[in-house]
Formats: sequence, C-alpha cells, structure tokens
Amino acid sequence: MAGCCLPTPLGCPYAVNIEVGMSTIRLQDSSRNRLALAVLMVALAAGPTSWSQGTPQSQPPQQPSPQQQPDQTSPDSGGPGGDNGAIALPKKKDKPDDTPPAAPPQPKFKNPEGAGDYSLRVNVPEVTVDVGVLLEKTGQFVPGLKPSNFRLYEDGVEQKISGFKRVEAPITALLLCEFANSNYTYAFLYDMRNAAWEFAQQLRPQDYVALMTFDMRTQIWLDFTQDKRQLLNAIQSLVIPGFSERNLFDALYEAEDRLSRIEGHKYIILIASGRDTFSKITLDKIYQKVKSTPDITIFAVSTGGALRAMTEGGPGFGQQMRDIDYLQADNEMKTFAKMTGGMWFEPRFVAEMPEVFGDINKAIRSKYELIYHPSNPKQDGSYRKLRVELVDDEGKPLHMQDEKHKQLKYEIIARDGYRAKQEVE
Repeated sequence: MAGCCLPTPLGCPYAVNIEVGMSTIRLQDSSRNRLALAVLMVALAAGPTSWSQGTPQSQPPQQPSPQQQPDQTSPDSGGPGGDNGAIALPKKKDKPDDTPPAAPPQPKFKNPEGAGDYSLRVNVPEVTVDVGVLLEKTGQFVPGLKPSNFRLYEDGVEQKISGFKRVEAPITALLLCEFANSNYTYAFLYDMRNAAWEFAQQLRPQDYVALMTFDMRTQIWLDFTQDKRQLLNAIQSLVIPGFSERNLFDALYEAEDRLSRIEGHKYIILIASGRDTFSKITLDKIYQKVKSTPDITIFAVSTGGALRAMTEGGPGFGQQMRDIDYLQADNEMKTFAKMTGGMWFEPRFVAEMPEVFGDINKAIRSKYELIYHPSNPKQDGSYRKLRVELVDDEGKPLHMQDEKHKQLKYEIIARDGYRAKQEVE
C-alpha cells in the first residue's frame, strides 16, 4: 500500500495522519473510514483559519491614486495634452509691472583739489510793452490784430517778438486829483469833481482804486478798495480846499513811488490843471522818475477848459502870462501820458466827460501785450527808446478801411521807452 502524508498546518490543534489505501477497500471498516473522513474534512476546514490567525500578514504597498497621477498622454487628434494634475498659481508680485524704473543716480563731479564750489547764473532781460490801437475818430479799440502786424524797435533796431496776447483784465488805478484854492476855484473844482465822478462810474467790481489829492501837500482820502460807494463818498467830501499852491511834481513823484511797490500793471488817472507852483521836485527830475518807473501808465485829464476858452487871448499882460502858463501845463500833462503809453484829454464841457472816460476805459481794458528779449542785453541803466509800427502781411504800413472803403486813421498808444536795469557789481 502506498501512502501519502499531508503536512500538518502550523498552529493546527489537531494532528491528523491520513493513509490512503489504494489496493483494497475493506467493507467492514466502512463505518470507521467514514468517521475518519469526516474528521479529515473538519480538520481541513479549520486549518486555513488558524493559519491566518497565527501568522502576521504583510500588507502590499499602496498604489498611487489615479487622481495623483497626471495624465500625460497626448490625444489621438494631436494638440496639447490634457493636464489633470495640480495647478500652480503664480505668486503675486509685491510691485505692479507698470511701476516706472528708478531714476539713474545723479553723476557726481569731483572738483579739483583746492577748488571751491561755483555756480553760474545768467539773467536774460525780458521787456513787456503794452500797446493800444484806437481809431482816432471814435476812440474804438481795434481788435483782430496778429503778431505779424506789429514791428517793434528799440533804439532803432528791430526786435523779435517772443510773446503776444490780448489783455482785458481788472485794473489797479490811483485817482490823483488837484484840490487847491485859487481865484477861479469853483471852475477847476467843478471840473475835477465831475471828472472823478465819471471815472468812478466806469469801474467794475473786480477793480481796485484809491483816491489821493494834492495842493501844497498830498493827502490820501481813500486807500485801495473795490467798493465803488466808498470812492463816491470820498469824492463828495472834496468841497473846500485848503491851500492855493499846486505842487503837481511832488505829488506825482510820490504817487509813482507808492505804486512802484505794488506788483502788476498800475494806472494813474491824473485830473489837474497841469500847473505847478511850489514843488521841490524839478521838471527834469519828474520826467526822469516817470521814465524810469516801470508798469505805470498815466492818463491825464486837464481841468478848467471852459474857463480858459472864455478868457484865452484877453487883454493885459497878466492874461497873456496865464495863457502861457496853461499852454506849458498842457504840454507837461501830455508828456506824462505819452512817456508811459497813456492818453491826454482837455475837455471843455461837462458833456464831454462820459466820452473821455469811456475812451480811457477802453484803452485800459483792451490792449495788446508784446514781449521780447532785447538784442542789447547790457544792464547798464541806460534809457532805451521804443517805437511800434503796424504793417500788413507784405510788410507795408497797415491801412484800415470802414464798410464804405474809406480810410480810417488810427493811433498807436505805447510808451516811448524804458530804462534798463542797473547791474549790481
């Protein structure tokens, strides 16, 4: 009989030896064999369970999750492959891309040994000339002129105009009135009060104006203000003058000196007879002061025109001397205005006052401003003469016509010169 021995599983509480007989099967032992077969079946059923409980089982290594492995395969149709992996977000920059780059460092210059620090400064003089162009017949301002229509000469040399504009702005004006006693006080005082009153009516809310009178000395009745009512009240208070002397030169010199401390362009409305009787300042000195003071324009209005018209050319040596005095006074008033680019008027009747101050108002508020750099850059304090001309597009003298093609005469109002600055050594 051949036998087969099965190994006993580890940890199995039962030891079973099985012999299988292949030659003869005994029938009498069948019951015994059946019992042994049953025991064998029970032992085989309990064996694997005991094996698993007694022997530690090693766990297989974990495979990566499908979600953690990106799909790097390319699609069949071509093109970029799908990326199912983690998305990498770019880090936010601290500064935006549009931030301009830092400025390069300033070059450093090293002075030679023993040399100090030096700076070079060049002053280029600049001159501003106010020009008014008015029709002689109506006094109307002529608009629409271009820079090419102006020719500007300094000491006979043509200058290049670098700046040009039309100016119409509020004004700063000093009303300088003669308030003196005389044999004909009423006539002169009457004209002065009417002229000052008419000027006040032309003012606008943005204008600044002051009132100063003179006889033997000056007196400020009203400081600069924008209140027209204060000016009218001050004019009404000019009733009884004190002295009979007329120190015109002293008063004008003081007015020029006071206004020179104010920035911007200023105007002096001089209302007087033009006679000077007791001034300490001579005529030459006041002319020099008027020439050398920049940014001040004088508009002169002579008083006593009606009285002079009635008495002019009368008999007697005294009357002839008075006529000469007033002619000289008119020449002085006219010169003050011409030197500064202003205008002079000699009204004889009260009805002329609105027209006179209407022209002054137009001349003050409407003008052309020319700016140039002198070809003579020397700052020697010398007086430079100015001349302004109007030309057409061909460079010929400009001719104006009205709607009926009649020639219109015009007047160019500009100061006749300026004094260059004195270089300080």
